[in-house]
Amino acid sequence: MSAPAHSVRPIRKAIFPVAGLGTRFLPASKTVPKEMLTVVDMPVIQYAVNEAREAGIEHFVFVTGRNKAVIEDYFDLQPELQETLENRNKTEMLSVLKQSQLAAGTTSFTRQQEPLGLGHAVWCGREIVGNEPFALLLPDMVMMAEKGCLSSMMEVYNQTGGNVIGVEECDPDEVSNYGIVAPGDEVAGGFEIKGMVEKPAKNDAPSNMYINGRYILQPEIFDLLGKQKAGTGNEIQLTDAMLRLANEQSFYGTKFTGRTFDCGSKEGFIAANVAFSLSRDDTGTLVRDIIEGLMKK
Repeated sequence: MSAPAHSVRPIRKAIFPVAGLGTRFLPASKTVPKEMLTVVDMPVIQYAVNEAREAGIEHFVFVTGRNKAVIEDYFDLQPELQETLENRNKTEMLSVLKQSQLAAGTTSFTRQQEPLGLGHAVWCGREIVGNEPFALLLPDMVMMAEKGCLSSMMEVYNQTGGNVIGVEECDPDEVSNYGIVAPGDEVAGGFEIKGMVEKPAKNDAPSNMYINGRYILQPEIFDLLGKQKAGTGNEIQLTDAMLRLANEQSFYGTKFTGRTFDCGSKEGFIAANVAFSLSRDDTGTLVRDIIEGLMKK
């Protein structure tokens, strides 16, 4: 059942877990965090931040790890670079820099000292988020659409309250690779979630709709995560805590119909670079010609 509009608290903050080692991108990730690898000319993390800004997020919480200080530097002001561009009259590049800039006081960085899983990373942001609902965006999942996934989720949340999860359809043969939801009745542009299963066998899956790395969660999740025992992979699993929270609170799903690229994998990262390059006016024609030329060889 939809929550009354007056009881829905606004979503002001978002957590971005960026502490992962990025071992699938070694040796590059020895010195460059995987979140700073570029899709065309913009770091992976910037795509998630842009999506959050579009959805109205005001404060950005980055859960980092060792050797991730460059992410903090990236979102900082660089006066020397700005002055050089101004002196050279590089107005277009100045505009690009300003668009990527986050306002003073709107970013927070906290550290996950040990790689104890996504659930633990989210828990590390508890003191900054406080007792209010928040968004969670997994930066590896880079999305392409006219309207961002989180914006669509916000529309559902404003009608329903509770917890909202972004979902997409996958090949039924691939459900064992994902967290899968059991859909219920349609409501407010989304649907009720009746259950969640982590990496089920094909015959046991309640649907082919997988959790795509976008969440709106109530703050009670932090207490559950703090008491959560290690699960699969000896890590604190976010899904386990959500299943417990679902005993007390409503969960809703929002189906995302754009394209998602898992930039935590090499093939997904390459696909994202190709897709975004082709979609841009400044690179599309040239990249298409290059690809066609390569395919002929």
